[in-house]
Amino acid sequence: MADRPLIGVSTYLETARWGVWELEAALLPAGYPRLVQAAGGVAAMLPPDEPAYAAGVVARLDGVVIAGGPDVDPSRYGAERDARCGPEARARDSWELALIEAALASGTPLLGICRGMQLLNVALGGTLVQHIDGHVEAVGVFGRHVVRPVPGSLCAGVVGGEVSVPTYHHQAVGRLGAGLVASAFAEDGTVEAVELCGAGWALGVQWHPEMGTDLRVMKSLTTTATSTSTST
Repeated sequence: MADRPLIGVSTYLETARWGVWELEAALLPAGYPRLVQAAGGVAAMLPPDEPAYAAGVVARLDGVVIAGGPDVDPSRYGAERDARCGPEARARDSWELALIEAALASGTPLLGICRGMQLLNVALGGTLVQHIDGHVEAVGVFGRHVVRPVPGSLCAGVVGGEVSVPTYHHQAVGRLGAGLVASAFAEDGTVEAVELCGAGWALGVQWHPEMGTDLRVMKSLTTTATSTSTST
């Protein structure tokens, strides 16, 4: 246990039904903790909380994952709401932005997945494209497409060259946030990964590694988290 890094994963907060119950619940698709566990880590759920607590929470973790989920509120990046933008998730936005800021400030390894990548971009002053076509195979169905990492990037060092990935999203990175670089692209030019230059391990991927069997992205996070925690 001592050798397994503790990785916090943000969660949904939704009404759910199980057994005889229909209640508000902190939800996380099982693919996330399973991916963390398969990559050698211990997964801890981080449901929305008071943003002021984020720094203290991150201080107890070896790594942070901002999970996929609903669209980011356009007001967070100074845009008017497009009619195709999904419902607000204000509690998640506030909490996850605080987690991102705390992780970046402390140098805690940080992975953003889909929404998590977009929120990383917004946290650093970037914008989003509120709707794109061609990246959702069907409602509620994950598709696959090819992404091409930029040679020499952290992303390329993690996944190598061209790779087919599980995907489901209708928004994308627009203007890049301060200090971020695009480090992988889809065939249509959509940004598929971003990373922070020269500031430890901070990576966002637009695809969903938790929906596949490729451990490399999460394994890179857990390996870095282990080495970071043992050096402090």
